[in-house]
Parts: sequence; structure tokens; C-alpha cells
Amino acid sequence: MSLGGKAKSRPERGFTLVELMVAIGIGLVVLASVATTFTSQSRAYSAQEQINQMEQNLRGAMDIMSREIKMAGYKPNGGTVTGVVSYSTTGLTIQADVDGNGSTCTAGTMSSVVCSTAYEQIAYAYDSANKKITRQVADGTVTTLAENISAFSFTYSQAQSGSTAAAATSASNIRQISISITGQTAKPDPGYTSNGGYRTVTLSATITPINLGL
Repeated sequence: MSLGGKAKSRPERGFTLVELMVAIGIGLVVLASVATTFTSQSRAYSAQEQINQMEQNLRGAMDIMSREIKMAGYKPNGGTVTGVVSYSTTGLTIQADVDGNGSTCTAGTMSSVVCSTAYEQIAYAYDSANKKITRQVADGTVTTLAENISAFSFTYSQAQSGSTAAAATSASNIRQISISITGQTAKPDPGYTSNGGYRTVTLSATITPINLGL
């Protein structure tokens, strides 16, 4: 205390310029680290989401085709049914007498008086230009069964003998139909260097329609 009875004030000391610059630098480093981690996790999540969508796309297409191809040649009440109408490595047309009336419907729609059951002829084909599998019911509109398909093929076998099955030489002696589908992600993954950044998955199945040849 001074002789005059007044307290001597002490000047407040703030941050120096050097301290402020150091604090800002540390803050920027922390922010950069957080941003890098967030970006990396976001990319990983996006890539995994695309992979999941691709796998669901393939499984859905394979499930539909397997279920419908198993019905090829079905004719519970006899009649004329051409189990395999036409076939190739990238296309297949099948018939089945779904309503059991002794004939197959190849025209019209489900609501048409011409066809009470239009799902008696189904055609699958691979559109390589647009990377998709198409499906056509009877003579209706061609619809997309699966997109982002980089490869698709059918192979056909006769009745198995021993451990091998000979390749089918005509529609009438087809007994097994194998499907191979390779799908790719809708968008490239920047962190994946192979195949242009597109991840791929291949599914295969062999189907034995029990009604073929009957």
C-alpha cells in the first residue's frame, strides 16, 4: 500500500503473439486430424454401403431366376409345354403351365382376357451395352431385373453321368442350367485401385428343373 493509502494496481498480462500463433497452430492440427478421420470413415461407410447394395442386387436377381427356371417344363395336366424355348450363353426363354390348363400363354398380361396367367413364358437376356439383365414376361414390356452387371452367362448341361455333365447340344436335352452373375458397385471407390475403382462380386448357381425331359 502506498503512503497515500491507495493500492497500486498491477497491469493484466495477456497472450503474446507467439503464444497465440502456437495455440492456433495446435488447433489447426487437431481440426485437420478430425477432418481426415471423418473423411476416411465417410468414404469407408459409402464404399461398404455400395457393396451391400451390389450384393443385394445380385442375390435378388439370382433368387428370382432360380425360382422361375425351376418351373421350366412344368405341366401338371399334360399338354404342350416347351420347357426351354430358346437358349444362348447370354439369354434364355422358358415355359411352364402355371395354371395347369394344358397350354401355355405367350401373349397378353395378367389382367388381359387373352391370358389368365401371363407368367407362363419368361425370357432373360443380358444387355452388355447398359450392363443390365432384362426380363420379359410373355410378349410384355422388357423390364430391368438387375443393373450394374459387368458379366452374365448361362451354361447348359445334359443329365449328369458320374461326376461330369456333358454340355447340352439342343434345347430338348437340357437338364441343368448354370448361371453366373458378376455385379459391380454403382460408383468407383477412390480408395480401391483395381478395376478402375469398381468393386465386383460374382454369384453362381446350378439349377435342375425337375420337369425338363418329362
